Amino acid sequence: MSLQGWPGHLLAFAAGTLVTLSLAPFGLWPLGIASTALLATLLNHLTPRQAALRGWCYGFGLFASGASWVYVSIHVYGYAPVPLALLLTFLYTGGIALVSAGFCYLYARWIRHRLAGKQLGFAALFVLCEWFRSWFLTGFPWLYLGYGHLNSPLTGWAPVAGVFAISFIVAYSGAVLADCLQQRKFIRLHGTVAICLWLLGPLVNLIHWVEPSDQAPINVAMVQANIPQEIKWDRYQYQPTLQLYQNMSEPLWAEADIVIWPEAAIPGYYHNARGFLSAMSTTARESNTTLITGIAYRELNRGEKRYYNSIMAFGNGEGLYHKQRLVPFGETLPLDTLLRGVIEFFDLPMSNFTAGSSEQAGLRAGDLQLAPFICYEVVYPELVSSWFPSADILITISNDAWFGESMGPLQHLEMAQMRALEVGRYLVRATGNGVSAIVNERGQITARSEQFKQQTLSGEVIPFRGTTPFAATGCWPILLLCFGGCLLALLRPGKTS
Repeated sequence: MSLQGWPGHLLAFAAGTLVTLSLAPFGLWPLGIASTALLATLLNHLTPRQAALRGWCYGFGLFASGASWVYVSIHVYGYAPVPLALLLTFLYTGGIALVSAGFCYLYARWIRHRLAGKQLGFAALFVLCEWFRSWFLTGFPWLYLGYGHLNSPLTGWAPVAGVFAISFIVAYSGAVLADCLQQRKFIRLHGTVAICLWLLGPLVNLIHWVEPSDQAPINVAMVQANIPQEIKWDRYQYQPTLQLYQNMSEPLWAEADIVIWPEAAIPGYYHNARGFLSAMSTTARESNTTLITGIAYRELNRGEKRYYNSIMAFGNGEGLYHKQRLVPFGETLPLDTLLRGVIEFFDLPMSNFTAGSSEQAGLRAGDLQLAPFICYEVVYPELVSSWFPSADILITISNDAWFGESMGPLQHLEMAQMRALEVGRYLVRATGNGVSAIVNERGQITARSEQFKQQTLSGEVIPFRGTTPFAATGCWPILLLCFGGCLLALLRPGKTS
């Protein structure tokens, strides 16, 4: 079945939406297999140009549904009128869908009719395109197939080879299923390999790659102030905001080893809030507590002002970290001189940050080494694994108010859970309006807040030691396998069953 023309393209669009349903908040992970099986089937007998258009429809279905929160950010908080917000959302999601178009073109042009091209080649190229999407033009590492498998038989593969490995198994399984249905028989070699990968997953999951360290469990507390985004940067709300965080933290000093405020908790620059933070640092130190907060930071470098989205530790801790991976159009504006001032969305507060260096040290809380990530950064597998083996705990702060009531915050949380599972460490996630959470080394949530509720969240975190295979090697083993799979398909002509 290839379904020439628009009926096939519309079906490809629907297949793309199935990936969204396999992820949070839906969690219907078998639909990821169905999605890739349907796509592989719909690409049969198409020319490369036809396949590219079909691939774009697939990608547009995926991103228009899975990244629909872009519209919320542009319209609700960027104040763009509905027609313009819809246009910009279409351009953004449609632009990212070009990656899927490129995948399908390459598959139809060079891979499909080669040895193992319909199975191994399809899955390998699919993952390489996910990886390409993670870094090209700063990257959009969102909506990977593998993220839906925190609670599936494939969970155990995450600490071995990461989310891309799970994406590979899902795409490979879908492609094998499509080939079996097309030939109306079980494809012995590829079918057996696919089944073995699924059966081995639960067995691999029994392995404990890391173990609790000698350090005692620590108590952490997060302050979720739930300040509406529309008033967050109002200068008249500056002092009330500081007072709110101070009041909400007051009961926490006696009980918590670490108190965390979210991304940009203080709506201003560090040099303006130095007096307030000094007082908070003294309070934290007197109770032997570390205070960690997100704050913007201004630096003068040879007369040039640079602005950073940062996280700092005070009291019984220390450290300053500047965000490395900035959100396009949110924290940094491509074509700044052309776009700034065109609409309010391009002039959002704190939209002119500089990226931090990749050589920064982490934060320290007492004797613990903390790997810090600000918002979007936690969705980059390689960035997280680069902090190991030295990191004891992962700390991520975020301002998910930009997502509104969309599925974005739950997708973001799911990706943070995958990072904890991949590297075998507890992860503490503090957000301004939810979902704040504590995630254990197996990627499971042990405590979480409600969304859009002013509250504090407390819980216990256990420091771990040891290194998972993924933390030691990063993404390169699975990526090299995928490059090898594509190369094998290219060098060996002919089809195989």
